Amino acid sequence: MSGSGERLLSDSVYDRLRALLGEPGFEPGARLPAETQLAERFAVSRPVLRQALLRLRAEGLLFARKGSGNYVGALRRPEGPLAYGPLLNIPDIRSFLEFRCVLEGEAAAQAARRGGAEDLEALHQRRVWYENALEAGEPGMDEDVAFHLAVAEAAGNRFFVLTLQALRAHMLVGIRLIRELSGQPLARRLSGVRDEHARIEEAVRARDEQAARPAMPAHLKGGIARLFGP
Repeated sequence: MSGSGERLLSDSVYDRLRALLGEPGFEPGARLPAETQLAERFAVSRPVLRQALLRLRAEGLLFARKGSGNYVGALRRPEGPLAYGPLLNIPDIRSFLEFRCVLEGEAAAQAARRGGAEDLEALHQRRVWYENALEAGEPGMDEDVAFHLAVAEAAGNRFFVLTLQALRAHMLVGIRLIRELSGQPLARRLSGVRDEHARIEEAVRARDEQAARPAMPAHLKGGIARLFGP
């Protein structure tokens, strides 16, 4: 199955599984059936199912207990503590990207140290999704954010994930502005992002936290350079 086809199938499983949350047997705190059972229920492969599960975990709707499986999380998270407010101007974008350099650089280092086989699989798949989206002529913004969430998920610390979730709208605004306002040619910008994503994945998969920690800020600083110039 092609990457795009697999992504669409995973999206379908995500929607169907998301609709079950809160129903009998899928209440907050309930343990989900085993992956083999869920894969049979939705008539998909386990890799496709895992993509949907990882997305739900990244959104805080599921959480994993090592050696025990997936559990339903709180379906409604309170607002307030992570309400950052909107990005108001171009200097805000620079400050936002600088903040992400610190946050996501450490997340990448932790991902290299702690990421399991499923985390690494998800990281690779989301990078492929991004590249497939670009090749299909799609904006790829959601796929770009999903790649960063996959790094946070692999770090094994829910606060990285929760913070990036709270910043999701800001991330999309930043990506959009870089694309609209950058003076660099489109092909050059996209090639740069692809190369940076690949270096991040390579460092995480090699479990080289000394390489992963600077690879993520280098990517985000690349965004600053693409918007503001060197």
